[in-house]
Amino acid sequence: MSRVFLTWAVTHSVKEVQSEDSVLLFVVAWTITEIIRYSFYTFSLLNHLPYLIKWARYTLFIVLYPMGVSGELLTIYAALPFVRQSGLYSISLPNKYNFSFDYYTFLILVMISYIPIFPQLYFHMLHQRRKVLSHSEEHKKPE
Repeated sequence: MSRVFLTWAVTHSVKEVQSEDSVLLFVVAWTITEIIRYSFYTFSLLNHLPYLIKWARYTLFIVLYPMGVSGELLTIYAALPFVRQSGLYSISLPNKYNFSFDYYTFLILVMISYIPIFPQLYFHMLHQRRKVLSHSEEHKKPE
């Protein structure tokens, strides 16, 4: 969901951030991640998973995940002044629905949500790495 949100609701919608280095940061992280992920899935389906691809799937996230998250957060942060100035996607009162929405505040809340969510997902992946790669190492030991 964060990829759709960052791609459409931030980067596409706020043209001024499209040339930010932070966009390149998350796009590179996402691209490498997807190449590894789909290689992993493909070779797994073929029942011929090279250890290098398994290792890459459960190791490179250590750098790629923080890199992607940093790019995402920096891009949202760069979009904030433009969102505030333009009132992008915001709905002000009064209106016939008696409802208001401030996209600027929403973006700040999204950024804050990374604080509890990122460590939980990152440590889950570290746990998965330990489980999957240590299991592989046990099978590689000569008896």
